[in-house]
Amino acid sequence: MKSTKLFIACAITLAVASGSWLEAQVLTKVPEVVSGAKPVAVEHIKIHGTALEGNLEGDAVDREVIVFLPPSYQKDKKRSYPVVYALHGFSIGAEQWTHEIHVPQTVEGAFALGSQELIVVLPDSKTVYNGSMYSSSVTTGDFERFIWHDVVSYIDAHYRTIPDRTSRGLVGHSMGGYGASRIGMKHPDVFGALYIMSPCCMSSMVRGGPGTADQIKEQAIASEKKVAAAKSPADLAAQSPGFASAQYATAAAWAPDPKDPPLFFDLPTKDGVPRPEIVAKYAANSPLAFVDQYVGNLKQYRAISMDVGDQDGLRFDATKLHAILDNYGIANSFEIYSGTHVSAVADRFQNHVLPFFSKNLCFTANCR
Repeated sequence: MKSTKLFIACAITLAVASGSWLEAQVLTKVPEVVSGAKPVAVEHIKIHGTALEGNLEGDAVDREVIVFLPPSYQKDKKRSYPVVYALHGFSIGAEQWTHEIHVPQTVEGAFALGSQELIVVLPDSKTVYNGSMYSSSVTTGDFERFIWHDVVSYIDAHYRTIPDRTSRGLVGHSMGGYGASRIGMKHPDVFGALYIMSPCCMSSMVRGGPGTADQIKEQAIASEKKVAAAKSPADLAAQSPGFASAQYATAAAWAPDPKDPPLFFDLPTKDGVPRPEIVAKYAANSPLAFVDQYVGNLKQYRAISMDVGDQDGLRFDATKLHAILDNYGIANSFEIYSGTHVSAVADRFQNHVLPFFSKNLCFTANCR
C-alpha cells in the first residue's frame, strides 16, 4: 500500500504541488501605474513550430506569440535590443499570462523606473491538457526546441534584436519556471541570463497525496478507466477541466507512447499499482534529478536568479535547487518573498525580473 500512496503525486504532479493555484490567480496584486511611463507597442503574431509538426496529440503547430516592443523601437530605427522570453504557467496560455503579470503596464512601469529598454516575448505553449511542460515528446511535440529554436529564430529574423546569447534572457513562472530551468540548463548557448519564478515540478514529487492508501488507489483506478474510455485527447480533456488534466499533461510530456492510440501516453499506474518503469520516466524529467549533469552549462550564465512566495508549497524544492547551485559554486540569487503562488507575480515581473535583465543582459553588440 505504501508504494501506491507514493504514486499519487507523480500522477497528478501539478495539482498536488499547489492546490491553491486557481484561487491565487484571482488575487494577483497589481503595481500602481508609474507616472510618466511611455507606452510600449504590442504585437500579436503567429510562429510556426517546426519542432511541433506531426505531434500525435493534434496540438496546434502555429502558436500565438505576443511581442512587446519598447517605446523607442519605432523612433530609433538603427537601434537593436536584447530580448527576454517569458514562459507562462499551467492552465493558462500567452493571453492569460499577460493578465497575470499585467503587461504591458508592468513592462512600461519597469522602463519608467529605470530598467533599460528591451523586447519582451510571451510564447504560447498551452496544449489540449492545459500545458506542454516545455518538454520534448512525440505526443505533444518538442516544445523545448520550439522555445529555444523556433521562437528565438523567428524573433531574431523579424525584429531588431541583438542576436547573441548574452543579449537573451529566459524567465518563467510555475510550469514556466520548470521550463526555464529545463531549457536554461540545456541551452546556455542560446540564453545569457536566467530567472526562475516559483518553479513547479523540480522533483518527482513522490511524497504521497491526500487520503488513505485505499482512496489513492481508487483514484488511480478511476483515472485509468477514464483514460481507457476516452475516444480522443479532446474527449479526455473535456472530462478533465482545469488542473484535473495535469496528470494527463505530464503523462503526455514525460511518458509518450507512439504505439498506444488514441492518447499516445502511458499512465504511471496499472490497476492502481505504480509501474516502476513509468514512474522512473517522471523522475528522469525532474530538474533536481538532472541538474548535476548541467553544472558546466549553468556556470556559463552571466546571472541566475530565483524567487518564490513564503506561502507557496513550491518553496521547498526551489530552496533545494538554490542549495545545489550554491554547493557547486554557481553564482545565483534567491529570495523567498511574502506572497502566495501568484499573488506578487506582477510586482515581481516589474520590479525584480525586468530590472534583473536590465542589469545582466548585453545592450550592445560584442558585449561580454
